[in-house]
Amino acid sequence: QVQLVESGGGLVQAGGSLRVSCAASGNIFSINAMRWYRQAPGKEREFIAAITTGGSTNYADSVKGRFTISRDNAKNTVYLQMNSLIPEDTAVYYCNAFVYSRSSTLANYWGQGTQVTVSS
Repeated sequence: QVQLVESGGGLVQAGGSLRVSCAASGNIFSINAMRWYRQAPGKEREFIAAITTGGSTNYADSVKGRFTISRDNAKNTVYLQMNSLIPEDTAVYYCNAFVYSRSSTLANYWGQGTQVTVSS
């Protein structure tokens, strides 16, 4: 089994910055693309950013230029640096990853989420 654990959420004023992290652990051989999603109250979960094993990135238009995704393959960890935060960024942030286990099984995993609240 694989666990994804997010950390680093919290309360920040508009215009501020925050970095959230997601560490994967367990039966891991390798991790493919890692992604961040978020879900605001009353809204559907939406894609935010993705990063491949090689470091190629992709962002939702709503965060492009403000958020930066990165990863440390040695630590099986993905980060999301969030700058110029606005109240509309308030949501629970989830990480997601496709993981190959040591038995070569590929499965998709989600973290439990971390709350990010941006005050105006």
